[in-house]
Amino acid sequence: MKAVARRSVLAVLALGLSALSLPARADEAPDATLAFAPVPAAEVVEADLLFLRRPVIVFADSPNDPAYLRQMQLLERYYPQLAARDVILITDTDPATPSALRKKLRPRGFSLVLMDKDWKPSIRKPLPWEGREIVNSIDKMPIARTEALEKNPAGR
Repeated sequence: MKAVARRSVLAVLALGLSALSLPARADEAPDATLAFAPVPAAEVVEADLLFLRRPVIVFADSPNDPAYLRQMQLLERYYPQLAARDVILITDTDPATPSALRKKLRPRGFSLVLMDKDWKPSIRKPLPWEGREIVNSIDKMPIARTEALEKNPAGR
């Protein structure tokens, strides 16, 4: 008897959880984190994003560079956290036609560059970096700390 009652409770829980995961309406917009994706450097205009987005730029000499592939793999898991921090993930894998960012930052081979919303480079790494470390570094940036205090004034 207890086994039957336990099964029915589990079935009700499973149905309830599946109903919670579905959107309330069919016309709802998809989650913003699903739209988070790398943007080619050629499509980025710095003036349009100044003080709005926080760039994380991945440079490589080829899209098949093992360091580039590893970095993109490490970042994929952290897309929701990066989106929550107003990050724009910019990739540049074509040194033959240099983008404005490549001309400005002058990377050699693989390079990871973290910038704050003022678009000034704060961290440069010559090797792939774990996504958790990138998120923690972003949280330590001055503008990010100010934003966190504005969102939660009790944290002062």
